[in-house]
Amino acid sequence: MAAYVARRLLAAIPVLFGLSLIVFAMMALVPGDPATAILGSYATPENVERLNRDLGLDRSLPRQYLIWLGNVFQGDLGRSYALNRPVLDEVTERFSATLILAGTSLVLASILGLVAGVISAVRQYGWTDRMVTLAVLVGISTPSFFLGLLLILFFAVRLALFPASGMYAIYGGGDLPDLLHHLVLPAVTLAVVATGVIARLTRTAMLEVLRQDYIRTARAKGLTERRVVLRHAFMSALVAVIPVIGIQAGFVLGGAVYVETVFQWPGIGSMLVNAISQRDLLLVQGGVLVVAAAYVLFNLAADVVQTLLDPRLR
Repeated sequence: MAAYVARRLLAAIPVLFGLSLIVFAMMALVPGDPATAILGSYATPENVERLNRDLGLDRSLPRQYLIWLGNVFQGDLGRSYALNRPVLDEVTERFSATLILAGTSLVLASILGLVAGVISAVRQYGWTDRMVTLAVLVGISTPSFFLGLLLILFFAVRLALFPASGMYAIYGGGDLPDLLHHLVLPAVTLAVVATGVIARLTRTAMLEVLRQDYIRTARAKGLTERRVVLRHAFMSALVAVIPVIGIQAGFVLGGAVYVETVFQWPGIGSMLVNAISQRDLLLVQGGVLVVAAAYVLFNLAADVVQTLLDPRLR
């Protein structure tokens, strides 16, 4: 198992390297320059030239990238142009908020998706199956930002049950109940699509397992239907669903960009939006690198769990 984890981690290095190169190239193609965005009304040719020299932006693009890459290997992601603070500090602070939102959404999507998929498979072609299928299709087809706006309009504006934005109350609060109160709407918004995907694949995996000979044998032995479904069928189907949950972790992290912007959640998604608009290259590269590394680790954890659950893989 240790050798398998080591191989996966080594294989992730070229992926992260290629991703950082693509992000650097895309940011270089964006019109404008960081010095002009930072200086604003003070962006005279002399000031722009001086700031570019101070920031090292007067060097060639390959040299800028190689310097940044060398600093990354030393644990230094650089310094944000716009915020004038270390990128690592800003990314770490923002990523913790994103991890709370994405982790809650993934747990919620996994629970709801597994339950809905099992119920839909057990009651195949019944009205429950049709209702679950309809809800899944609607959830997958609805854009996250649009769903977020609908939830804000209904639950925050009209019913005033939940706050419309932020992670904590502006005045007072700051404790766990306040966090959970602000977390409900963005977490539900972010979890809807992942819930639909997990539910559909759980249903497919359950239907395949329920047709196996050992399930008929278990029923013939007189085991209760609950025990057959939960103990035998569900545990076998879960092995096939675990990798999908790992993949959905990446989609949840990517979808956090839209949801955090809609709900003004102070996470890494809203940070990346602001950094791109300000052409803060180092901050964008650092944020994307951390998100990509988290995605790799989530998928690795899912593969390890799948291997532990299925002796055949070991």
